[in-house]
Amino acid sequence: MKRRMIQGPLAVIFMGVAGSGKTTVGRLFARETGAVFYEGDDYHSPESVEKMRRGVPLTDADRAEWLAALHRIIGRSLAAGQFAVMTCSALKSAYRDQLRGGDERVKFVQLTAPLAVLEERLRARRGHFLAPSLLASQMEIFEPQKDALTFRGEESPDEVVAELVRVFGGVGAG
Repeated sequence: MKRRMIQGPLAVIFMGVAGSGKTTVGRLFARETGAVFYEGDDYHSPESVEKMRRGVPLTDADRAEWLAALHRIIGRSLAAGQFAVMTCSALKSAYRDQLRGGDERVKFVQLTAPLAVLEERLRARRGHFLAPSLLASQMEIFEPQKDALTFRGEESPDEVVAELVRVFGGVGAG
């Protein structure tokens, strides 16, 4: 794929449940567009990481500071005129509202996949702290984003990125 620069200020958040492909597609999209990439999982507190490692679902209170930290990163990126790509499960509408902070330059890309595909990906995943057993609790609280660009897990990351480059190529030119 030919690298295509996209101008900021713009933030694109790849959202979905565990195993949906957020990091895979988000990293590829950032690399192909010259965006600054932020892995949302890197900003969880050590306590939250340990809970997830043990298979204990996070509460809204557990997620509060994490979401606030991601919102600050987005705000700094937009203020600096960057094109930023971030991954974040953003399972609830309220979480997405907090991340967006009323700024329409924050866009969401929703990644979905059939349950069997998600389960297989989580079983195969190595080096991640999230216990595969947490998929059920994520699916239970997930509220789809109606205005997000949505891609199914059957699509290849390259196909998704090519479409995203087409869509976002004219957005956010600063």
